[in-house]
Amino acid sequence: MEFRYIVVLVTVNSEETAEKITEALLDSHKAACVNIVQDVDSHYWWKGKKESAEESLLIIKTRAELLDDVVKLVKANHPYSVPEIIALPIIGGNEDYLKWIDEETR
Repeated sequence: MEFRYIVVLVTVNSEETAEKITEALLDSHKAACVNIVQDVDSHYWWKGKKESAEESLLIIKTRAELLDDVVKLVKANHPYSVPEIIALPIIGGNEDYLKWIDEETR
């Protein structure tokens, strides 16, 4: 099954980075909407050690065909050498909202 719309999750290290990536995504119309969720307590393995960090989470709504562009834009504006960029399919929802994603992205 192929999906038309996706949600992309990206964690960032600061509010400044969150705003920078959000503005780049919106200004380029690669995303219709970006939610910034602050104060995410992340725990992970990095280079063989358990780490933790306070991060913000970007929840990006866009079309699946724009994923490569979103990944490139995020990587170009992200300070991490290996940023989290994970795409999840939107399997359904408010048709008016999904149509709006179409109208706002290119």
